[in-house]
Amino acid sequence: MRSVIASLVGCLLLSVAINSRAAETAVKITAQVPEARFTVNGKAYTINRIQDENNELKGGFAKTSRKCPPFCVHPMEAAPGVATVGEVELIEFLKNKVEKGTGLLIDARVASFYEKGTIPGSIHIPFTVFTGESKDPAALAQALAKLGVVRGETVNWSGQSHKAIDEFGNPVGKFPYDFSRAKEILLFCNGPWCDQSPRAIHALVKIGYPVTKMLYYRGGMQDWLMLGLSVEIPKPGN
Repeated sequence: MRSVIASLVGCLLLSVAINSRAAETAVKITAQVPEARFTVNGKAYTINRIQDENNELKGGFAKTSRKCPPFCVHPMEAAPGVATVGEVELIEFLKNKVEKGTGLLIDARVASFYEKGTIPGSIHIPFTVFTGESKDPAALAQALAKLGVVRGETVNWSGQSHKAIDEFGNPVGKFPYDFSRAKEILLFCNGPWCDQSPRAIHALVKIGYPVTKMLYYRGGMQDWLMLGLSVEIPKPGN
């Protein structure tokens, strides 16, 4: 009897604690979602928002104006067929795709930006790897392997013959990659004025990556920080 009572008391205290935390979360992600929790490769992550309602954006991401070019405002669509998403969709992608191992969130910025902070659950693949600017064929091969792309007949996710296209939609020939097991990927960089993730997307389209398996978070780190969402500082070497 005592064990039953103790169990009931324990459940009651847990319920009170959960309700108390929910009540303390004044700044939620959405009205129904105070925070998001997920696990990637055995590591647990929590995304929430800064609770200080007087918090303000500081540093480089507080700037409203940068010299254009190169820091020009980018269109909503990074490439034809690649859907653009917001913060809620990105968090759902982490929960529904990344946590289950069928998707990857890619921080496409150069290392100097990535090391200062990234979105929890992301992996770092600089856009230069995809565009060839890194001048390291091995890096491209390793990156594509992470994305589930292997050498072989060029097919897309539906198993149909697929030709890579240029920025105008014109076929540019076949490439020796098999995209039948390619993961769904979501790419981001510094914000609407940053061209690093769009350039990565364009490069992937050219080699035949299925546009239906790519997503673009145009808001990037600037919008993510503006909303007070969680940031992870990567450990050296990650």
